[in-house]
Amino acid sequence: MSLLTGILRWLPEVKRPTEKRLPFKRKLNWTLVIILAFFILSSLPLYGLGENALGQFEQFSILLGASFGSILSLGIGPIVTASIVLQLLAGSKILKIDNSTSEGRAYFQGLQKILTIFFIVFESLIYVFMGGLLPSQELIGTSIYFPLELFLVLQLIIGGYLILLMDDVLSKWGFGSGVSLFIVAGVASSVFIRAFSPLTSAGTLALGTGQAPVGQVWVLFSSLIARNPIGAGLALAGILATIFVFLFSVYAQSMKVEIPLSFGRVRGHGIRWPLKFLYTSNIPVILIAALIANIQLWARLLESWGYPILGTFAGATPATGFITWIYPPQVLQLIITGSLRFIDIAHMMSYTLFMIAGAVTFSVFWVQTSGMDAGSQARQIMSSGLQIPGFRRDPRVLEQILERYISPLTVMGAITVGILAASADILGALTNGTGLLLAVMITYKLYEDIAQQHMEDMYPALRKMMA
Repeated sequence: MSLLTGILRWLPEVKRPTEKRLPFKRKLNWTLVIILAFFILSSLPLYGLGENALGQFEQFSILLGASFGSILSLGIGPIVTASIVLQLLAGSKILKIDNSTSEGRAYFQGLQKILTIFFIVFESLIYVFMGGLLPSQELIGTSIYFPLELFLVLQLIIGGYLILLMDDVLSKWGFGSGVSLFIVAGVASSVFIRAFSPLTSAGTLALGTGQAPVGQVWVLFSSLIARNPIGAGLALAGILATIFVFLFSVYAQSMKVEIPLSFGRVRGHGIRWPLKFLYTSNIPVILIAALIANIQLWARLLESWGYPILGTFAGATPATGFITWIYPPQVLQLIITGSLRFIDIAHMMSYTLFMIAGAVTFSVFWVQTSGMDAGSQARQIMSSGLQIPGFRRDPRVLEQILERYISPLTVMGAITVGILAASADILGALTNGTGLLLAVMITYKLYEDIAQQHMEDMYPALRKMMA
């Protein structure tokens, strides 16, 4: 613990606000500033970059909150990877950390920060020296004192650490977290472009060129005018799949179980303790999506290095090996075009099962390590002076009752999230299905936080009731 404290003392960090509660406008301003900074940094290209082999992984860059070829090429990958490793170590009891105490939580957060920095450096080296981001051939040898490869690595490390700091700023001074908001920013821009962009994939105006625009709304109208039912069907399927996932995600977010509680010393007064159906919210799908993205990136890098252990690619699409079975086929598109095969159904089933199994696994680990388990919730309820009517005031009794709800909600919510994310990919939504689901869930949660903060600022008495 002392060694960890000493290391963290030398690292730059974002100070916490001195006020106990920040005003709504200040938190909103910091959130907007960080999002704007994210978009600006995402548009800054790496100096000295030549071939960008990672540029074809556009869908995975959305999930990682990254822009391959820019200074933010790492995105939230190191943060999420560090979280995955710690969740696995803590969930398997290899790493024993008591998150119920402030010291344990501080130790966990410090360990996660150091592990994130390690992955920032590690992934920067991997991206450059395994051929993902190659230096420009024209500039190689022009730097006498500093090799161009190391200069690319240095830029990636700086960008990765900036992401870490921006995430820290949002968690302390803004709404939500950087990991969540950077995903929303990438998904929102992707959906808008895929829906309404009048440009072709080459970046030219589609009107008069004979080429199809990127925006599926324009493709739908042009296909109807040209009497092209297949083109119109594919465009309409993508639009409807996006709307379906959006609406069902919002509906699932609003589902909850309410447990009646009463104040032990005040008769006739009580509240309802809400337990959401999607109990762990978007955390499991963030982790499983980052895991899949990392597997795909590693497979590509290993293939370029001459070791196709995880499989090979045909362009940007997995062709052989393990990666083909966790890559979703767009089954609805294959049905419309009449090219559906049995192997595509097998791919669909394997991808869906992988998403469900991963979401359930990470959901269970997250509940056990983040203070959302029945025991932690029971202690929180008891410390608030609340109890369940008709039961004696004992944390063990309350824990048993909560366990009846929390364990099923953890598993069922994770299964629902896994099915929704897989369905969006299989149905051919306008963006990556996991990213779309994440964006909806994150935006809904952010809306709830902002609405609550705004209400409490308008009515200070409400703050005392919710404290």
